[in-house]
Amino acid sequence: MSEITPSEAEFSQGDLWVFGYGSLMWRPGFEFIEQTPARLIGEHRALCVYSFDHRGTPEKPGLVLGLDRGGACRGVAFRVASKLRGKTVEYLRSREQTTNVYREVSRSVWLGNEPRQRVSALTYVVDRGHVQYAGRLSLAEQLRFVQQGHGRSGNNRDYVLSTVRSIEAQGFRDEQLHRLASMLHGDAHPLHPAPAAEK
Repeated sequence: MSEITPSEAEFSQGDLWVFGYGSLMWRPGFEFIEQTPARLIGEHRALCVYSFDHRGTPEKPGLVLGLDRGGACRGVAFRVASKLRGKTVEYLRSREQTTNVYREVSRSVWLGNEPRQRVSALTYVVDRGHVQYAGRLSLAEQLRFVQQGHGRSGNNRDYVLSTVRSIEAQGFRDEQLHRLASMLHGDAHPLHPAPAAEK
């Protein structure tokens, strides 16, 4: 898969697309002029990042989402006006890169409102060499970290449940997250009758 690390020059030209797959879907925190369902191919959404800051501490880590190798991910693409490019990138770096666990990259995403339209979007992919990379954890391990996690952005449980609600609002499911959400509710059943599963 080709990877592009965005240069400063790129951030000063034209509108900026940002791909959100976790908390950016429900709390983007920046101004945008359009948002649309989008799909990224080649990486998947996973609770694969120990949170030492937003949803946990180094002593009691939480667990947050990253894009990890393989598969595909449905999320939201936000279009930001060109005049706000620099400000938006600065905001995203201050939010996503507090511990540099992500790589800031440009990825091709397919827009849901135009099946044949592909754009290059800024997104944050987990750095597998970082100390906070958790890899593939069992659901029981995920549950333990999420239940204990609390950081400056709040508790880890709310983060997971808000992401699941955002995914459901778009009309699809993420099986792993939905199973974890059911466990967080102390319930072995899904939150709601399911739309089609994410492929």
